Amino acid sequence: MPFTTTVITGATSGIGKETALALAKKDHAVYMLVRDMVKGESVKNELIELSRNKNIYVIYCDLADLRTVRDAALVLKSSLMSVNVLINNAGGIFSDYEKSQQGYEKTFAVNHLGHFLLVQHLLPLLERGQARIINVSSEAHRMGKPRLKDLEWKNSTYSAYAAYAAAKLYNIFFTRSLAVKYGPKGITAFALHPGLVSTNFGEGLTGANKTIMWLMRPFMTTPEEGAQTTIYLATAPRIDAKSGKYFKNMKVSNTSSKATDDAARNTLWDISIEMAELYL
Repeated sequence: MPFTTTVITGATSGIGKETALALAKKDHAVYMLVRDMVKGESVKNELIELSRNKNIYVIYCDLADLRTVRDAALVLKSSLMSVNVLINNAGGIFSDYEKSQQGYEKTFAVNHLGHFLLVQHLLPLLERGQARIINVSSEAHRMGKPRLKDLEWKNSTYSAYAAYAAAKLYNIFFTRSLAVKYGPKGITAFALHPGLVSTNFGEGLTGANKTIMWLMRPFMTTPEEGAQTTIYLATAPRIDAKSGKYFKNMKVSNTSSKATDDAARNTLWDISIEMAELYL
C-alpha cells in the first residue's frame, strides 16, 4: 500500500513535532521543512526511532526568506510525484518590528506569505495527490483586523499581538480562497485553532509581551493535545464537503464576521501574488 505523503512546516517542536510523530506512526512519509537543519536532523532521528518509520525527511526552508521557500519546493518537485497532505503549521510572533529577507513585515511573511508561495509552487503535486491543505490559524483571528492598506505598519505603531492576530485572520482568508479556487481540481483546505498550547512559541518576546505570555501559561494545554485537530484533519475520511471551514476541537467552528469578508480575502490574494511575484 503506498504511503500518504505529507509535507509540514514547523515540525521541530511543539504541535508540529507531535503532528509529524502521529502521522509517521500512521505510515505517512513525512517531509519536514525546517530552518534549523541541525535540529531538524535530530528531530528526524527521534521520530524515526519513536515511530519505526524511516520515511521521514528534512528540507531546508526559512519562511522569512522566499528564496528558500522556492528552493524547498523545487527539491520536493524533483523528489515526489504528488503530495497528499500539506500542513502549514509554522508561525511566529515578534515583540519588535522586524523585516523578512525580502523587506516585508516579518509576522506577515512567516505566518502567511511564505506558506502562500509554498502552495503556489506545489500546486502540480497537490493536484495530483488530491491534497488536503491544513492551515494552523488561531482564535486570535477574532481580534485581527485586515491591515491590507498598511501591511508595513507605516501609518500606525507596531503591535506584536495586533500583527499576529491579523496574520491568523489571513490564514482563514487563505483557506477560504484555496477551497474556492482549487476545489474544482480536487484540492481541499481547512483552517484550525489548536488551542492555547504550552510550547516555545513566543520565546523571543520581551517586556510586557513576555509577561502576557507568562500569565497565560497555567491555562495552556500540552503540544500532544494541541496537535489533535491537525491530525484529525490530515487523516479523517469524508470531510471534503467541509473544505474552507475553520475547525476547533476537531469540529467545525464559527469564525469572526471579519473572516467572511470576501472582498478583503480576494485583495489579500492579489497582494500576496504581487509580493511573491519574483519567486513564483
